[in-house]
Amino acid sequence: MSPNKPPVSNQTQRWTFAQLFGLVKRNPLMISQWVIRWIVVGTAGGLFAALYWNVLEFLTHRLQRFEGFSLLIVMPLSGLVIGLVIHFLGNPGEIAVIVDNIHFRGGRLDVRKNPSMILASLVSISAGGSAGPEAPLVQVTGSFGTWIADRLKLQGEDLRTMSLAAMAAGFTALFGAPLGGAMFALEILHHEHIVEYYEALMPAIVSSCASYLVFAAITHLGIAPTWHFPQYHLERIDDFAIAIAFGIIGAVVGWIFMGIFRGCDYLFTLIPFPIYVRTTLAGVGLGILAVLLPLTRYFGHEELDSVLTANFGAVFLLTLAFGKMAAISITVTGGWRGGFIIPLFFTGACIGKAVAILVPGLNPALAMICTMAAVNAAVTRTPISTTLLLSKLTNLSPLTPILFASLVGFFLAPKVPLIASQLKSQREATDRTIA
Repeated sequence: MSPNKPPVSNQTQRWTFAQLFGLVKRNPLMISQWVIRWIVVGTAGGLFAALYWNVLEFLTHRLQRFEGFSLLIVMPLSGLVIGLVIHFLGNPGEIAVIVDNIHFRGGRLDVRKNPSMILASLVSISAGGSAGPEAPLVQVTGSFGTWIADRLKLQGEDLRTMSLAAMAAGFTALFGAPLGGAMFALEILHHEHIVEYYEALMPAIVSSCASYLVFAAITHLGIAPTWHFPQYHLERIDDFAIAIAFGIIGAVVGWIFMGIFRGCDYLFTLIPFPIYVRTTLAGVGLGILAVLLPLTRYFGHEELDSVLTANFGAVFLLTLAFGKMAAISITVTGGWRGGFIIPLFFTGACIGKAVAILVPGLNPALAMICTMAAVNAAVTRTPISTTLLLSKLTNLSPLTPILFASLVGFFLAPKVPLIASQLKSQREATDRTIA
């Protein structure tokens, strides 16, 4: 005789009045202990990001004083310090390691790598490397999310979600765009499936909002637009064709950048010496570029304003864009620490403005922002968050052209992404390479 089983029903469960009243009596609001946890993680992320930013500004203002040929000494010495930090404290890894840990370690990020990442990235960015603080912030805050999850004895998707929420908090603090930061933390994890861990979207948004408020209250950054582009109003259907055209240009630039990046990576892998030799040589290369093209120094947060306001010629802007791509590649492949989102925005702005100069009648704001979007979407595979971020950073309210350019850059990008771990498995990487 088979055991008794509850009857199967395809109808939605009907709650009695007493059951509903009991639920409401216990908690009449949608808020729960999970929301409190996400807010706590976001608040902690915002506090750390504010502290990190203040220390970074302090160091940067002192190292900015060095200019010209003195950089041929300052930059290699900075590279030596970075290499020694990594040599003695351990390799903190890159964004690819974070992505791998989210996929294959259940979202567990190692807090033991934070001292090396914090020190190496502070020296890298303040000395003038072409990489921004977004990657260090994401790694450190994400590992704090893992630490909190361990204290709460969370497992499985709950632990992964807490790490992702903390990653979003770190990213949002820098860019001042809670929705864009939350989307980026999820989009960056896969080259094709835009939001694979969709269950973490709400936690990421809540955490991002908390982080944004804390960071903005302490630093007063992220409230207003970061860059003040010329005014643009969407009035013609032709502008979508222009956005698509600049999306194609941005995709081509993305291909070129990935070629330069992989070339630099190959050259540095030929150096069989310890990491501090590699980082020192990278400092020499960055110093030479900074002497020849001073605007390639630093990650572009302030330097982009010079591109917007100065009357540079098209040839100089194109030269500057290629110099910046080389600087980003040397920075990251040479062992210096940081992220390349804002540097890629800088590159796209140079290319877009150069094209707008060469083709009279084009709106320079539309040209620059669409190229910025397409380049970043092609390299990082984040079309949705790129659109949201640029709309906030540039105060461009008609975000539809940005979305068109981002999607074009995304779909015309190489099958094999720059961040190899976005493929999620070695088998997938092999299949993509063969295809």
